[in-house]
Amino acid sequence: MTRPLVAPLALSSCLLVVACGGSEPPPAAPVSPATAPAPAAAAAPSATSTAATPPEPTPEEKKTAEAHRKLEDDRAKWQDEHKAEVARWTPELHLAAKALADKAYPSLDAAMKAVLASKTRKPGDADRDKYRHPLETLAFFGMKPTMTVLEVGPGEGWYTEILAPALAAKGKLIDTNNDPSGPEDQRGTFYGQRFKAFLDKAPELFGKVQTVVVDGKAPKLGIDGTVDMVLVMREVHGWVNQGTADAWLGEIRKALKPSGVLAIEEHRARPDADPIESAKKGYVPEKWLIDRVEADGFKLAGKSEVNANPKDTKDYSEGVWALPPSLQLGDKDREKYVAIGESDRMTLKFVKAADKQAGAPTPKK
Repeated sequence: MTRPLVAPLALSSCLLVVACGGSEPPPAAPVSPATAPAPAAAAAPSATSTAATPPEPTPEEKKTAEAHRKLEDDRAKWQDEHKAEVARWTPELHLAAKALADKAYPSLDAAMKAVLASKTRKPGDADRDKYRHPLETLAFFGMKPTMTVLEVGPGEGWYTEILAPALAAKGKLIDTNNDPSGPEDQRGTFYGQRFKAFLDKAPELFGKVQTVVVDGKAPKLGIDGTVDMVLVMREVHGWVNQGTADAWLGEIRKALKPSGVLAIEEHRARPDADPIESAKKGYVPEKWLIDRVEADGFKLAGKSEVNANPKDTKDYSEGVWALPPSLQLGDKDREKYVAIGESDRMTLKFVKAADKQAGAPTPKK
């Protein structure tokens, strides 16, 4: 779930130095009081006699500088966490990962039983199963260990560490990613580096994962007609915020095989919410989303309430990010948000419609 940044500006100040040169001049001849000239008026201060005051940064410059500082803080925190995670991967854990990924699972239930209980999962990730219901969610979508699955926007890899070993032996996992070789001052580059490092830490588990580097502002997948299922987990609000929903849905439709499945889990806004405004808080209205997806060449095949949460009031100053796992307000009302849990989510299954059903006008908000 991601916010675009602009390149930070370096703020500078000017230091003006006035130099005094030469030797001291000879003393002037004495002047009698009668002929002494009137005192001269004080000279105006020279433009070069005082240091120039640096201009006050503009609001945009302040915002950019703050975003850059936040990026550096996030990068430093992640580096410490990643170092600890790599150290956790003992030779014994690498062997366990290999055994997990090498096994050909006869069913989704068998795969999930092994994967969800595995110590290969990052510490704390299993604690979120009670909010995300991975087995029930993937079963509703109809995932099988023999499928080719595309995961759009994997984030920090919470679902990836479940999907990769389940699909390694008989199926295939493809993940989108930002360019990890992009400009260092761009948050998208950081996200790309973070996900690449996540995969690289355990080749036994993630070595078969195919990554597709995508520009989120102009997505192009280039894997037409090869995918059985596309998972879009808590990503749609970002598409709305960036104005790329139609572009993503068009690329996903091209990537899917005939009658392929588009699986969407998304933070659910109130029914009467404005989709553009609510997306800024991380939420999207369900009916609006269904209409939007169907207008881009898909047909709703089912809805599930497996990830619903009636405790979510959806009215927080920080939007959905006030709730776990982000908890962006820190210690402020922390117990309240932890008690609510993760967000209220819609879980929607679509199938790729025949070509004659595609191309309907996009519904307006």
